[in-house]
Formats: sequence, C-alpha cells, structure tokens
Amino acid sequence: MSISQQSIEDKVYAGERLTVEDGLFLEEHVETLQLGQWANVVRERKNGNFAYYNTNIHLNPTNVCVYRCTFCAFRSDLKSDKSYVFSDDMVRERVMEAKASGATEIHVVGGLHHLKKFEWYVNLVRVIHETWPEIHIKAWTAVEINWFAHLTKQPYSWVLEQMRDAGLGSLPGGGAEIFDQSVREQICEHKADSQSWVDIHRAAHELGLRSNATMLYGHVEAAQHRIDHLCQLRALQDDTGGFQTFIPLAFHPENTGMAYIPKPTGNMDLRMVAISRLMLDNFDHIKAYWIMLGEAIAQVALGFGADDIDGTVVHELIYHDAGAKTPEGLPVEQLLRMIREAGREPVERDTLYRRVHRDGARWTIGEPVMR
Repeated sequence: MSISQQSIEDKVYAGERLTVEDGLFLEEHVETLQLGQWANVVRERKNGNFAYYNTNIHLNPTNVCVYRCTFCAFRSDLKSDKSYVFSDDMVRERVMEAKASGATEIHVVGGLHHLKKFEWYVNLVRVIHETWPEIHIKAWTAVEINWFAHLTKQPYSWVLEQMRDAGLGSLPGGGAEIFDQSVREQICEHKADSQSWVDIHRAAHELGLRSNATMLYGHVEAAQHRIDHLCQLRALQDDTGGFQTFIPLAFHPENTGMAYIPKPTGNMDLRMVAISRLMLDNFDHIKAYWIMLGEAIAQVALGFGADDIDGTVVHELIYHDAGAKTPEGLPVEQLLRMIREAGREPVERDTLYRRVHRDGARWTIGEPVMR
C-alpha cells in the first residue's frame, strides 16, 4: 500500500506501528500541526492528561575531558582557566543542598578526566549514596561507561555492577547523539560509537537498571538519520523494555566548533517531539527538556506528544555553556504553572516514574504513574 496521510492516520488511530518509510513521510510531507494532532492522540492514549515533572539537581563533577567533540562547549583542557574538579566535600555539599531543596534525584554527568582512575568515579557515587541514601542517583552516560570499561579493561556489565553496588540507581540517555557513523565522524569522531551505546544500555537493562534515551538533532544530520536513530532505539526497547523516556535534544551551537550552524527553530523542536512520539510506540514517555527547548516551546510541546518537562534542574552547566538562555533551575511553582497553563494536570514523579507524595518538607514514593 502506498504511503499517504490517510494511511498513517489510520495506523495512528489503530495503534499500529509506523515503518521507516512512514517516518520519512512524516519528516518530509506532513505539516507541523497535523503531526501534533496525531502525536497528541498517542500521548493521551498512554498518559491521559497528566504531565510529569520531578524535583532534581545536577552535578557535573568535572569539565576536564579527554575528548574534543565538535559540538561540545562544556569540556575543558586540564590546564585551562575554566577547568574544575569536585572534591568529596563539594559533592557532599551539593547532596545536602539537594536534600534541603526536597530533590528526589541527583543527575550526574561530566567530562572524562584522563588523570582520574575508575575508583574516583565509583567513589563519587558512593559519597553521594552515603551522604543521603534516599536520593536516587542517575549517573554516567554510555560514553562515560565506555571510558570506564577502557580504563579497567573490564566488560560493561562489570563496570555497571560496581556502580550499582556503590549506589547507582539508573542511567541518563546522553551520548547517543545520532547513531549514523558518517554523522558521528563529523561531530564526535573519537567518542564511543553507536554500537557501544546500544550495548551499554542493553547491559544496564539486563542488570535491572532502567535508563533514558536521547537524540541530538539540528546540526549536520538529515531526516533519514533521525528516523534510523529512532528505529534503532525502538528495536532495543522491543528486546529489553528498559527505557523509561526519550528526550529529543535540540543542538545549541553557541561556543562550540559548530557555531556557524543556526540553532533549531521552535517549529523543528515541535516536529521532533511529535515525530518521536509517533515512532516510539514502545516508549511510555517523551520528555520536552525545558533547559534546551526553552520554557515556552516545552509548554507547547505538551500538546505535541510530550508528557514530561523534566524538573527543577538546578546547577545544569553543559547546555548553558553551549548558549542555553534558560534559567539554571526553575522553582516547582513555575513548573506547575507551565503545566497547568498548557491545560495539563501536573504529577510529580521520581526517576522511576512513581508518584511522589509530599507532606511539607517530607516526601514518600507511591505507586507507578500511568503505564
């Protein structure tokens, strides 16, 4: 059967899986409002009128990095004036700040410091966990896990087990960028390749660790690369069921080696959210990461397939170094207002998508959210 808007609409309403060819048709022939309408059907089928957020804090323990990815504005050379490394006491201070703010999650990613041994990274997780065992530690992208495997000459499963035993709760989805190798050679040629990213998340899922998934768009990639990326994620989710949410990440070119590329438009941002929701039928959640999209586009995205806007995100540095103009953290009250203005019902969730119940400064974890 030839592909048409009607054939895709029929599949969407019937809950049938879209093909690679359908995805390319969405990219090339369907206007944005129509994408949003279809994506909203899927979004409400999975999550009703709920929109999720969490109370979290970021820790980027060092910006010193052995890699020199073209798209990165965060990394630093060891002897640069901007380089830094957190001490154990600084980590404890950040954790206690998280506790005082009512955070349920600490998100840890950073540079690959070539003078730090694997135990330094394990100890960082251990310090967080021992300082406050109740906080969920979401830490280390697949790129970092790949580096740890290089340092230790051990398999990914062993590395992940050491981190889990130290207190690791789940993995973020960063480092995926675009899976196509020809694109990676242009933007991150020395970084862990796409097969490594897939293998690491598969290993995490097999150990019972949940993880997120991402895609960096709006640089040198084309439509076929984005659809291929989504379909590879979908295939892995078919196998493991270990992904929690997908986050389409808008490329921020400022202060990078690709500053000549214009930033993605709001229209492209909404299209990527919608197409992701339509293609990733086996992902329960699509996140509109307000840090990268901006508050206004993230709010609109709640009607274009997204059901999550992330959280308070205090102390995020990586995307702000790349020119993000959003605040370094938002109060819960503002997140609630964003969600309610979009006509959605806010639900606070923890990292594993369980409801958070609050009684003043105290909180408890409740039942899982919808699906």
